[in-house]
Amino acid sequence: MTGLAGKVALVTGTAHGIGAAIAAMLAEQGASVHGVDRLAGPGVKPLDVTDATAVGAFVARVGPVDVLVNNAGGVAGQTGRPLEEVSDADWRAVVDANLTSTFVCTRAVVPGMKAAGWGRIVNISSGAGRSVSLTGIQAYASAKAGQIGLTRQTAHELGRFGITVNCIAPGFVLSNPTTQRQWESYGDEGQAALVAGIAVRRLGTPADIANGVRFFTAEGSSWVTGQTIAIDGGHGIF
Repeated sequence: MTGLAGKVALVTGTAHGIGAAIAAMLAEQGASVHGVDRLAGPGVKPLDVTDATAVGAFVARVGPVDVLVNNAGGVAGQTGRPLEEVSDADWRAVVDANLTSTFVCTRAVVPGMKAAGWGRIVNISSGAGRSVSLTGIQAYASAKAGQIGLTRQTAHELGRFGITVNCIAPGFVLSNPTTQRQWESYGDEGQAALVAGIAVRRLGTPADIANGVRFFTAEGSSWVTGQTIAIDGGHGIF
């Protein structure tokens, strides 16, 4: 028996990288894991997590969810531009992918968690939500900061029902094609400077973030809620 045996978990953004690592870790802990992403893949079900109707129907099909990890997000293919060049559509695309999706999925699973008197919600934000976006994407930094605020507010509201809500703000993790391109764009000098600004002198891995989720979903963390932990190798202390 492991800590999450008999629990049902929903993890968003599991096509690769951090989401895939989180889904695998929760399965190892005994949970029945539903991994979703925009496009289907091995072990990944297709779901637009910004679509409230689609999310509601999905949750109704799989039944009550005990563990929700809001990992879906990203920059929607965008790069940094001056603020006056950012269109309404570009702004909404990033905010919806990161913040609206977190709200929609959380709202969908909360009734089942309340009925069970137990729930674990973990939001995957970013160091950009605590500081600035390294690539200068205003909507991304704003949406990730919004996730941190939503974490606090929902933790305050849901704690009385046995539901904890916490947040992880990852540092730089090579976890998908977008972060790989970002890393390569820095060149040798920029890469060395980035690593030098990390206390443990290495980039993060998806497993590092999954380990944070492991802590927040464990029964031993039942008195921890409303918290945001930076898993960034010490980058945030500089």
